[in-house]
This record gives sequence, C-alpha cells and structure tokens, in this order.
Amino acid sequence: MMLRVIDTETCGLDGGVVEIASVDVIDGHITNPMSDLISPDRPIGLDAMAIHHITEQMVEGKPRIAVAIGRYQGSQYYVAHNAAFDRAMLPEMNGAWICTVKLARTLYPDIKYGNQYLRYALNLDVQLPQDTTLYPHRALYDCYVTAALLQRIVQDSGWTPEQMLEITEQPVLLKKFKFGKYRGQSIEQVALDDPGYLRWMLKSIDDLSPDMKHTLKYYLLG
Repeated sequence: MMLRVIDTETCGLDGGVVEIASVDVIDGHITNPMSDLISPDRPIGLDAMAIHHITEQMVEGKPRIAVAIGRYQGSQYYVAHNAAFDRAMLPEMNGAWICTVKLARTLYPDIKYGNQYLRYALNLDVQLPQDTTLYPHRALYDCYVTAALLQRIVQDSGWTPEQMLEITEQPVLLKKFKFGKYRGQSIEQVALDDPGYLRWMLKSIDDLSPDMKHTLKYYLLG
C-alpha cells in the first residue's frame, strides 16, 4: 500500500501555493521525493515569507500549480499534517486524505501537535537526504518529518489506511482557543464562564473549522 505524504507552502493563510512536495511511504519505507517551486496567483505575504523564506525572485518563471500538480496525482491516499489546509490548497487531488494531526491527537493525548514539536517529543527518526537546502517549513523537509510521524503512528497503533481515514473524518474535540479574546484558554472553562461567547462564535464566524463547530456545540449542549 502506498501513502503519499504531501505538503504545500503558501503566500499566506488564504492560499496561493508557492511550493509543493511529496514523498511516498510504501510498506513502511520512504521513497520517491518530489518538489516544485510554484509561481503563485498573488503576492507572497511577508509573514509567510518570514516562515518559509521563499521569495518572489525564487518563484519567478516557475510553473503555476495547475501545471505542476500532474505528477503528484494518482495516489489512493494522501497524508498531510493538518490535511484540511493542504486539501483546500490542492482541490485537484482526488484521493482520500489522512490527517496526521488528527491521528496524533487520538494516539498521543495532552501534548502539542506541531510537526517539529512531535518530531522531538516522540523522538522521530527523520532521515533527511544530504541536501543543505532543506530546512523546516520548506515543503519537502516537512514531508520527511510527516512521513516519519506517519511511520511511528502506524508502528504504535497498527492502524490500516482505512482506519486512519475513518479517524480523520471524525470531528475532534478541541481543548483550547487558538484565536480571539480567550486565546490559550480552556474551551470547556469558557463555556462555563461565558457561554454567550460560544454562541456568538457559532452565529457570527462563517469559517470555523468542523472541529471547532463540533467542540462549541459539544460544550454548549453539555
């Protein structure tokens, strides 16, 4: 069974792909690395540039994502860390998507779930190629970290791709706010102290994630 781990870097949270990369995990082995810089459909935001260090000069003359995407297609399963984001960036990908954030939340509760945090918290065996241009927040580098995380998850859980897909599709009960006036605080506690805020979020914020909607309804009904 082949699982294609994929990652994108973008112009910002609203999209605009500037880099795509993937590696394949076949029978537990990482192979077939691919990466492309992409000419985006909008300027690269300075906040994004400060994270991935991909500049306008680097993507000048590079193909659009619609041209480059072809060689990344064709897998039955795609795996990404926070798959909802990469899936939204790559609507051309028709396979099923597996999310390592959701898998990690299920298997390793009560820790943080950033890729680099999990790398060190779980002491992942990340085997990077001898390429000095790879560093965190470049797409191919992040693919190797996610692939190592996927290997560990499969080793520790024994989950099949079908089971991982089922977990991915289930809503997750979130614990803390990552934005807004209660950022960093327990959602459960805010529900007790200020339930009106949760009701306001559900009514007024259109782009809440399915997990956040599930969490807010859970605590309001609880």
